[in-house]
Amino acid sequence: MKPLPLISCCAPLGGDLSESEAVELESLFGALADKNRVKIVSMLLRAGSEACCVCDFGPELGIGQPTVSYHLKKLTEVGLLEREKRGTFAFYRLVPEATDRLRALFA
Repeated sequence: MKPLPLISCCAPLGGDLSESEAVELESLFGALADKNRVKIVSMLLRAGSEACCVCDFGPELGIGQPTVSYHLKKLTEVGLLEREKRGTFAFYRLVPEATDRLRALFA
């Protein structure tokens, strides 16, 4: 079998990954392996440090509230989002350390 050339866009993730780092990345990439979750992260990146109400996501994504809540829960479980309860509504923002980790992966 002939080895394939390494394409610059497919460079290694930086050094040898430990088992725990590989598990962490698997979890992170698994959470981002859905178009709605990627859109949620994009919306929160546009919002900057401002938190977004759970009710803001449904209309832009074109999905119902239960599905939005499911996606937000998945992103929160892997540590990408933090949740703040204000009255009867939940507000979400990106965890700064998590976005730094994502940026470092793709730098």
